[in-house]
Amino acid sequence: MRHTAEMGVRRLAVAGLAALAAVVTACSSSAPANRGSGTASSSTSSAPESVAPNGLPVPEHVMVVIFENEDAENIVGGRNAPYLTELAGSGATFADAHGVAHPSQPNYLAMFSGSTQGVTNDDCPLTFAGPNLASQLTAAGRTFTGYSEDLPAAGFTGCRAGGYARKHNPWVDFSDVPADLNQPYSALPADFSDLPTVSVVVPNLCNDMHDCGVAAGDRWAQQHLPAYTAWAQDHDSLLVVTFDEDNGSSANHIATILVGPMVATGTSDQRVDHYSLLRTLEDMYGLPPLGEAAAAAPFAGVWAEPEG
Repeated sequence: MRHTAEMGVRRLAVAGLAALAAVVTACSSSAPANRGSGTASSSTSSAPESVAPNGLPVPEHVMVVIFENEDAENIVGGRNAPYLTELAGSGATFADAHGVAHPSQPNYLAMFSGSTQGVTNDDCPLTFAGPNLASQLTAAGRTFTGYSEDLPAAGFTGCRAGGYARKHNPWVDFSDVPADLNQPYSALPADFSDLPTVSVVVPNLCNDMHDCGVAAGDRWAQQHLPAYTAWAQDHDSLLVVTFDEDNGSSANHIATILVGPMVATGTSDQRVDHYSLLRTLEDMYGLPPLGEAAAAAPFAGVWAEPEG
């Protein structure tokens, strides 16, 4: 009887050890699998890319708003531009920003294609072939749309309509840019998540300060920009406010303002121009620099340290 009891005890002990070993083995094999699939894979496959290889941020969306023909000192700190002055205080301002030419049209071409295309006037219509920001973004799987206030219909190719002027719309001049990327401002999505990767907004000839002055443009900005700037803060997106040219000086000194969660508040003394803006957008999205943008430095010293 004692021998039988001892055998029973041994069997129970062996069974208990086997069960314990099974539990330890299961735990040790499942823990690394949970760490690998739960954290690492989600951060690499679903998290948005936030920093480019060159250290620039990679915004979900960039909106560039272009005003007209005003000296920088009339905008940031100007008595007729209280909203834009406040906006500048909430982001980064370039104190040494410049247009590349006079009059308007070559500046828009420079921002969009890396070249003034030899244009020295505001003649219309003009047509060009060759690479540009829209074609670059499209080829890279990104998106672009230009929104012009008072454009009478998507794809419109006329030179004037109401307060719209084609000389301020460079994307319509390039034969490889589809007509549906040339949209009226009224087509700007109410849900900013539906914006393209890069959008360019051009107010009409009054609201861009060309015809009606700084106060009119500042009112337009106050009416139209706060919703996007507030949304951008929570959606990793960027606003750029700039000008085509100043009021005709040889210095061509313009205001350029950046606002977004990736922007460090303050003033930069980096010398920048329209080619610098194009180079910044290209570097953000891994695009080769076009034309004069290849020799321009991207915006620097205005970016906040990425979190984490």
